[in-house]
Amino acid sequence: MESAEIRRRWLRFFEERGHKVVPSASLIADDPTLLLVPAGMVPFKPYFLGEVKPPAPRATSVQKCVRTPDIEEVGKTTRHGTFFQMCGNFSFGDYFKEGAITYAWELLTSSVADGGFGLEAERLWITVYQDDDEAEQIWRDVVGVPAERIQRLGKADNFWSMGVPGPCGPCSEINYDRGPEFGVEGGPAVNDERYVEIWNLVFMQFERGAGRGKDDFDILGDLPSQNIDTGLGLERLAMILQGVHNMYETDTLRVVIDKATELTGVAYGAAGPSDVSLRVVSDHMRTSVMLIGDGVTPGNEGRGYVLRRIMRRAIRNMRLLGATEPVVQELVDVVINTMGEQYPELVTDRKRIETVALAEEAAFLKTLKAGTNILDTAVTETRATGSTVLPGDKAFLLHDTWGFPIDLTLEMAAEQGLSVDEDGFRRLMKEQRERAKADSQAKKTGHADLHAYREIADASGATDFTGYVQLEGEARIVGLLVDGVPSPAASEGDEVEVVLDRTPFYAEGGGQIGDTGRIRLDNGAIVEIRDVQKPVPGVHVHKGRVQVGEVTVDAPVWAAIDQGRRRAIARAHSATHLTHQALRDALGPTAAQAGSENQPGRFRFDFGSPAAVPTAVMTDVEQRINEVLSHEMDVQAEVMSLDEAKKQGAIAEFGEKYGERVRVVTIGDFSKELCGGTHVHNTAQLGLVKLLGESSIGSGVRRIEALVGVDAYNFLAREHTVVSQLQELVKGRPEELPEKIAGMLGKLKDAEKEIERFRAEKVLQAAAGLAAGAKDVHGTALVTGQVPDGTTADDLRRLVLDVRGRIPGDRPAVVALFAVTGGRPVTVVATNEAARERGFKAGDLVRTAAKTLGGGGGGKPDVAQGGGQNPEAVAEAVAAVERLVTETA
Repeated sequence: MESAEIRRRWLRFFEERGHKVVPSASLIADDPTLLLVPAGMVPFKPYFLGEVKPPAPRATSVQKCVRTPDIEEVGKTTRHGTFFQMCGNFSFGDYFKEGAITYAWELLTSSVADGGFGLEAERLWITVYQDDDEAEQIWRDVVGVPAERIQRLGKADNFWSMGVPGPCGPCSEINYDRGPEFGVEGGPAVNDERYVEIWNLVFMQFERGAGRGKDDFDILGDLPSQNIDTGLGLERLAMILQGVHNMYETDTLRVVIDKATELTGVAYGAAGPSDVSLRVVSDHMRTSVMLIGDGVTPGNEGRGYVLRRIMRRAIRNMRLLGATEPVVQELVDVVINTMGEQYPELVTDRKRIETVALAEEAAFLKTLKAGTNILDTAVTETRATGSTVLPGDKAFLLHDTWGFPIDLTLEMAAEQGLSVDEDGFRRLMKEQRERAKADSQAKKTGHADLHAYREIADASGATDFTGYVQLEGEARIVGLLVDGVPSPAASEGDEVEVVLDRTPFYAEGGGQIGDTGRIRLDNGAIVEIRDVQKPVPGVHVHKGRVQVGEVTVDAPVWAAIDQGRRRAIARAHSATHLTHQALRDALGPTAAQAGSENQPGRFRFDFGSPAAVPTAVMTDVEQRINEVLSHEMDVQAEVMSLDEAKKQGAIAEFGEKYGERVRVVTIGDFSKELCGGTHVHNTAQLGLVKLLGESSIGSGVRRIEALVGVDAYNFLAREHTVVSQLQELVKGRPEELPEKIAGMLGKLKDAEKEIERFRAEKVLQAAAGLAAGAKDVHGTALVTGQVPDGTTADDLRRLVLDVRGRIPGDRPAVVALFAVTGGRPVTVVATNEAARERGFKAGDLVRTAAKTLGGGGGGKPDVAQGGGQNPEAVAEAVAAVERLVTETA
C-alpha cells in the first residue's frame, strides 16, 4: 500500500466517524518555543492548553513534522530520520480511552477491502502505563487482546507531558511483531527492534506541575476535561504494509536513493559507508524540499540554519559517492514527483523550490572550495607546531562557520597525514547543543507568563477589533497588568498592559506594526499606548504608561489611535501588496513573499530570488506600481472561506497560519492577497511609491526597501536638491551629469596612477645606494633599514627585490627593509639562493622582526612579509634581524 493511500484511508476513516479533517499545518511552528513542528499534536496545542476553543470536539490530521536533534545519526541507522508524517486523531472532551482504543483497533485490523489496513491481530502487542488498569481492561475485555500480549511499562516509556506545567497523562502503545528474523521474542518490553511501535494513544487526564526532570514531576490533579491525542507514524506503517525492512526502503524514500544511485553509479545494499551516504541523501533531500515548500530559506540562524545544514550534508554525501556535477535539480524533482500526490502545493510551487535549492547548492560548492583553503592553512599551522593532530577548535570552526562536515575534515586531514582531535570537536559540539537546549528550556517557561492573558480571555472572551471601520470609540477595561503582574488598578507612572473588550488598535501581525495612541478614562486618567501585541490568540494587549490619574479594571474608556500614523502605515501596507504583485509579474511566481514590515511611510519587502534583480527590472517594477496608483483602483476587503480564497487566486504568505475563514484584500484587478492588515480605500491615496533599492539578506532571499507618500516625495525633493548642486559644480544639464562625473573620476584615477608611478620611482631610486651600502657579515651581504613613512607594502616589496637583484648572485645576500604605513609597521625580507644555501630563510627572519613589532608574518624561504602594531619598535626589529643574521652566519 502506497504512502499516499495510507494517508487517504486514515483521513477517510476518521472523517466517517465524525472527526473534522484538519489540513497539515506548515512546518514553520506557530509557537515561539519551537523552530519547526516536531510532533503531530503541536498545531492542536492551543486547544489542549485552553488558549483557543477547538473548531470541533473531534479532529484528525496527517501532520508534516521535522526533528533534528539526532541529525548526525541519520543514515548510520535505519531508524533515524528528520522528516516524517504523523497521523493523529484528537478528542477535546468528547470520547476518551475506550473510544480511542476501539477506533485504533478497528482501523488497523479491518480488511483492506473494508477500508482498513488489514494487519493481523495476532501480531499486535499492547503496552500500557504501569498503573493504568482501565486501559488494560479495555484492551483485554472490550477489544479482546490476550493478556499475554499486554505489557505494562513505566513513566519513561508510557507517560506523556509537554515538558512544562499543563496537561499530561498515561499512554498506550500499539506495537507490531515483525517476526523472529528481527530478534528474540518477548514483546516490546524486551525487543523494540522486532516489536515496532506504530501507534501511540495519549490519554490526557491529569494536570502536572513544575518538574525536577523529564520524568520527575508532581501530578496536581484531574483535568476538568479529558482529551485524546494519538499519533501513528505513517512511515513506520508504510514499512510494514509494503513488506520492507526499514523506512528507507518505503516508496517515498527509496525512489530518492534510486535517483542518487543513478547519478553516482553506486548501488544501494553494500551495507557500508556508501549505504550511509545514500540514506543521508534520501532523508535530507526530502526534508529540504518539504521545508522550502513551507517557506523556509537557507540561512545562518534558526530554521534557516537547519535547512542549510541538512542540504549541505546531502550535497556533501553525494560528493562522497562520487558525484562531480550539480545534483540537486534531479533530486528535488524526484522528491516533488513522489510527495506531490500527498501535498499538491509542492507541484504548484516547483519552480520556487527548485530556485531556492539550486542557489544553496551553488553557494555550498563555493563554500567547499573556501573551506578547503581554510583547512589547508590549519594543516600547515598544525605541522609548524610539530603536531600530527588537527585541533578540535579548528574542526569546529570549519563545521560551524563554513558548514564543513566533520567527515570531510577527517578525510582530508588523513590525506595529509594528520588525525583530528575528535574529542575536542565533539566537546565543542556538545557545548553548543547544551546552550541551545538551555535556551529552548528557558523559552518553554514562557508558557507560565501567558496564564494571566488566558485567564482574561476565559473570563471576557476575545477582543473585538473595530479598527477596520473605526479609529476611536468606547470600550471597557477587562484586564490590567502592572509591570507584568495582574492588578485591579494602576497609578500615574506605572508601566501597564491593558486589555479592552473592544478596540480600534491594530495588534502587530502580518508584517504590520501595532498602533499607538491614547486610552482616556472618565475620571481624566490617560494611558499613552506605544505598542499593541497578541500574546495569545484573540487578545489585544495594549502596552504603555499611565500619564495621568488612576486606571482601574472594569472602567469605561475612550480608545483613540494616532490616526495620521495609522494612515501612513496603511499606505505602506497597500504599497507592499502592489510591490509583491509587480515583482511576480516581472520575475514570475518564484518571487514569493518571504517577509515584510510596514511602518509609517516606509516598508521593506522580502522575496525569493536566486540573484540580484537588475536595475532595469527594478525601474520597471517601480513604474508599474506608480501606474497602478494613477489608475485610482479601489481597495476592498472581504471575508470568505480559505478554499474560496484559493479558488479566486488569492496569494498567501509563507509561514502564516490561516483559519477556515480568511480576509482577502483586493486592489482593483491588479492584486489579491490574504491579509488581516489595514489598507487605504483607493490606490490614489498612496500618492507616490519610491523603491530605494534591493539587497541580499540570505541565500535566495532579497529585500526591497521603499518609501510611500510624503516620505517618498521628501526623498525625491532631497535628490533634486543634490542634482541641482551637482549641476552647479560641473556646469551641465541633469542628463549630462553621469558622463561628466565619470569623466572627472577617470581623470582623477589617471592622476592617482601617475602619482603612484612617481612615488614608486622615487622609492626604487634608493635601491642602488642601499645595495652599495650592504654590510658584510661573515661573507653575507646584509641590507637593513627603514624607508620613508607612507611607502606602501607593494612598493616596499618591489624595493627589497630590486636591492636583492643588484647584489651579485654568487654572494649570499639578505635584504630586510621596514616602513610605517597608516600608523602600522610593515617589513619585507628577501634572500638569494646563495644565502638560502647558508641557512638563511626569509620566513624565519620576518617572523623574528614581526614578533618584535607586536605582530606576525610568514612566507616562502626566498621572500616573506610581516607587520605589527608598534611603529616605535622598528629600530629594535632591525637590530633583531641583524643579530639573527650574525648568529646564523
